[in-house]
Amino acid sequence: MERAAWAPPGIDTSMPSVARMYDYYAGGSHNFAADRAAARRTLEYLPGLPKTVQADRAFMRRAVGWAVGRGVSRFLDIGCGIVSYGNVHQVARAADPGSRVVHLDHDPVAVAHGREVAGGDPGITVVAADLRRPRQILDVPEVAELLAAPGPVALLLLGVLPFVEDADDPYGAVRELGAALPPESLIVLTHAAYDGVPVSQEQTDGALGVYRDIRSPLTLRSQEHIARFFEGYEMVEPGLVFTPRWRPDAPAEQEDPYAFSSYAGVGRKA
Repeated sequence: MERAAWAPPGIDTSMPSVARMYDYYAGGSHNFAADRAAARRTLEYLPGLPKTVQADRAFMRRAVGWAVGRGVSRFLDIGCGIVSYGNVHQVARAADPGSRVVHLDHDPVAVAHGREVAGGDPGITVVAADLRRPRQILDVPEVAELLAAPGPVALLLLGVLPFVEDADDPYGAVRELGAALPPESLIVLTHAAYDGVPVSQEQTDGALGVYRDIRSPLTLRSQEHIARFFEGYEMVEPGLVFTPRWRPDAPAEQEDPYAFSSYAGVGRKA
């Protein structure tokens, strides 16, 4: 069975992982044969998916930089995935070397690799946790410490909410996490949607079928349903928009249509 030096013991490398498939789309190397096979099946239906990933990563860089510019120096990154080059803590630290980041994911490879990248840096923590269990997240000592310090926190939910089914109450999880945020904190999220996917619903459903097959069902929500995650927050301009349209660095006249497969937004807590 395939095994790499960076892979933690005990993981089943024959079962595809959402985080490692995302790493493959992003051009990373922290994935196994099963991950690559599942990702390639998905790409048969959505061949431009890597462009969607690039757009989401570009939004993260803009949003984190914007947050730091407004005095936010603490980040709670839930569903961080494989912490690769250009990640949240690198963007935040480049803008403010004193920034503190807690990355969380439920994939053991993502956690192991994140800890390897963080090294012994006391300002970067990588924790195993699941968004579907918000109380457990809030009880993590490093999370509690991050939230207890003075000043606002940015709660990052980048691409993770589609992997929380309605039956697991994603809105309740976001409300519980948001209630623990200090005043003036931010919620920053991206969410895949049917609205802008440049292929037929039949093709999109084929891609969703791959995720169902690996027991990680993916839920696409409408803009209206995604907006519900921001209830109780003041939306930062330009509001909830297609990912490339959130405060772009420069106008793009010919953006790849796959970049419009998700919505992005930032909300501010009173």
